[in-house]
Parts: sequence; C-alpha cells; structure tokens
Amino acid sequence: MYFAALLARTEDGWEASDTELDDVETLSDLADLAREASPDEDTVLVLIEQEDAWFGVVRVDGEEDPRIYVSDAAAAARSSYGEILLTELLGRDPDDGDDLDALDLDGTEDGESDADDGADVDDVDDGDTEGGSAAAGAAESVPHGPVGDALILDDLGVSETDLRLMSTDAVTEIAESLGASETLETVR
Repeated sequence: MYFAALLARTEDGWEASDTELDDVETLSDLADLAREASPDEDTVLVLIEQEDAWFGVVRVDGEEDPRIYVSDAAAAARSSYGEILLTELLGRDPDDGDDLDALDLDGTEDGESDADDGADVDDVDDGDTEGGSAAAGAAESVPHGPVGDALILDDLGVSETDLRLMSTDAVTEIAESLGASETLETVR
C-alpha cells in the first residue's frame, strides 16, 4: 500500500494535496506534477511511502532540477514508484534488462531450491553462471540503505541525521517537523 502527497510551501504555510501517481512514468512527470501544485514556484515536496518498506522525498524548487532522497534503495527498486526515483539517482534505465527482474526474489535466494523453475541452487549462489552474474550485477547496482540527497530538508528543519533515522511513519514525522502534520492529515 502506497501513500503519496504533495506539500506546497506558501506564504500562509504548507498546503497539502493527495496525488495519484498512476500517470507518472518519469521523474520529469513527477516534477511537473509538483510544479502544478505551486503556481508561485514555491518549494513543493512529493512524499511517497510504502508501508514499512521505504519512503522517498522529491523536492522541487521552481524550475530547478528536482532533488531526491530514498530511504532504502533495494526496497524501493521493487516498486514502480521507487524505480522512477532510482532511475535518476542511480543512472539506471529500467528497460535495460539489468534490473531486479534478474534477481530471484521468491525466497529462494537463500539457497532453497525452487521445484517450479528447475534451477540448480548453484546457478543462483555461485555467481559463475550467466544467471548468477546477472543477479550479482543487479544487486550491486541497487545498494541497500539510503540514497540521494540526505540534506534535502535540512534548510526546512529536518537534518540529515533525523532523515536517516526515520523509518516506519516517515511521512508523518517529516510533516510534524515542518509544522504541517494537521495539513497532511487532511489528505491522508
């Protein structure tokens, strides 16, 4: 389950709006959506959260390039919304074939055999086979842990350390730090 919201900074404080990301396919689409939320080119934050797995913040300041932070790249890479952010951060092309689709994510990566695919456990674990190399390459390209601009909210009162320590309900914690928790709750 995802939650996505826009927080636009105005003269009167923060304004929140929930957003549908169904039509968003690229970071450029996401930045355009954020810019539409603020006609005065003020700061707009796109907050995306997938339950307890990961969260992302995209900051758009006027026509400047968006700044991005993702709490856990490996977890985000398993989601289409996370992949949009990681494509820019990691310089990955989601259509290049060297992505998490190459990984065996059905629980057999720990050396358990999977009777349905007939794969030998050695093919998954030793990295010497073609499939093992592809999986190793994909795993190396997506780091576990945070990626991006950890100072993305520093000037708004959320330090790098605070951002990195956030986990389960990060969107709410960010909104509280910005003084926008009541505003965010109106769209949650």
